[in-house]
Amino acid sequence: MSIFSIGLSGLSAAQSALSTTSNNLSNVYTEGYNRQLTILGESYSNGSTGTGVSVDEVQRQFNSYVTEQYNDANSQKSALESYQSQVSQIDDLLADSDAGLAPLVQDFFSSLDDLTGAASDPAARQGVLGSASSMAAQFRSFDSYLGDMRSSLNGQLESTVTDINNTATQIAKLNDQITQARAKSGEEPNSLLDKRDKLVSDLNELVGADLNIQDGDTYNINLENGQPLVSGTQSYDLEAVESNEDPSRTVIAYRDAAGNVNQIDDSAFENGELGGLLSFRSETLDSVQNQLGRMTAVLGSEFNAVHENGVDLNGDAGEAFFEIGSPRVMSNSQNDGDGAISAEYSDVNQLTSSDYRITATGTAGEYQAERLSDGKTTTLTLDADDKASLDGVSLTFSGNAQEGDTFMLQPTRTASQDFEVAITEGAEIAAASSGGGSGNNENALDLLDLQSEKMVGGTSSISDAYASLVNEVGNTTNITQVNLDAQSGLTEQLREYQQSESGVNLDEEYANLVRYQQYYQANARVIDVGSQVLDSVLQLR
Repeated sequence: MSIFSIGLSGLSAAQSALSTTSNNLSNVYTEGYNRQLTILGESYSNGSTGTGVSVDEVQRQFNSYVTEQYNDANSQKSALESYQSQVSQIDDLLADSDAGLAPLVQDFFSSLDDLTGAASDPAARQGVLGSASSMAAQFRSFDSYLGDMRSSLNGQLESTVTDINNTATQIAKLNDQITQARAKSGEEPNSLLDKRDKLVSDLNELVGADLNIQDGDTYNINLENGQPLVSGTQSYDLEAVESNEDPSRTVIAYRDAAGNVNQIDDSAFENGELGGLLSFRSETLDSVQNQLGRMTAVLGSEFNAVHENGVDLNGDAGEAFFEIGSPRVMSNSQNDGDGAISAEYSDVNQLTSSDYRITATGTAGEYQAERLSDGKTTTLTLDADDKASLDGVSLTFSGNAQEGDTFMLQPTRTASQDFEVAITEGAEIAAASSGGGSGNNENALDLLDLQSEKMVGGTSSISDAYASLVNEVGNTTNITQVNLDAQSGLTEQLREYQQSESGVNLDEEYANLVRYQQYYQANARVIDVGSQVLDSVLQLR
């Protein structure tokens, strides 16, 4: 091997190293780019004299172990971010001292206190109607706000599922492109590998995903519950569909090989934006709306009961003061039978803020009820009128339910949306007791006593229950923020660790640029010497 040829091999290696370094510098701010390194090796020789240098490969600086840790941490961070962005809205709503419910409830009972001192005063009676209407309107407003959040969340779930499907499809396509590129050139398609790993990172921000590498080459990706998203060159779409149990609720599903849509339980998703949204809905949004409805049902029912014991200014028996919503029961759309359940409040003091799943056992007159908040099950045995009671709710069963048919009972979810004052005239307020004449204040005093009565679950007054709800949401918001801060710190540490190995360092690359430039110049000088030697040999002839 001549000096000239050895110099040419060095010149080629220097050019490759300079190109790699230049590419690193130009992609210093490219998201997902992994630093590349030109690996040089001594050219093969049978003799003792070297034959130059060769470029073995352009190696991508990528640590799969660190990247997997980072993706997992980032997925958990994304879940906390989406949860926090939602729960903070409810916290702001409930904790607002000016727009909150607490001052309006206080104003309502203060107007009743005024009425007890002037039971026949039209102005005092009108004051009660006005404060009651303001309070009821605020209950409806809060419920409407939560309902809008629920609808918005359904839209976010649909959008997130679309993003997940698009990302999974791109990963499957890149699996194919990478395999073909390797087979065609025999080299690593670093640019395609970077794109695929960036998409995997993006996917983990959307949903918790487990990565398995097949034959050291192809990426297979499953959801946390094992459901495949990507298998080789095939991707499997998720779907955002109406829940079989509650059509107002969007859930995640997949379509099996037979074309059947199978809904996935929300608990299967813990991480990523999708997991955060679903966790927020099941842990906070449902609970808050149910608790708000519970307060409405208790206040309205208890107030009505006392009001109906009194006499109004016209001497007539008191009527219902408030209109409230009713418990809601929905039949599962996949039920085989035609069974149905209707519900009404029986004892509001026994109400909980949970939903219930009622399942037909297949035994005549028997159903199983599961309280979803804690998993407690109760066997319901129907009486002769096909009725049964469950935590303050009277249930009436009709039709023929088949074994396994399910029904979703939401005792308080919709109670607030129809909450309003039922009477229109101040004279209709039943402030008097039935035995003391229409002008006395004895029933008004009984109504006022409800302010401090522990009628919510037998442990809290309405004001106490609302304060407890505000504290509960506030604590959840604070805890979520603390967890988010901690997770953000961990994610950033892993990111820095990953970038220390895979990221582009401008100072380091600039030093390499100078080094490889000198390397190029040195090999150019070798070629020049080789040319001079060759010229000298030719001149000897």
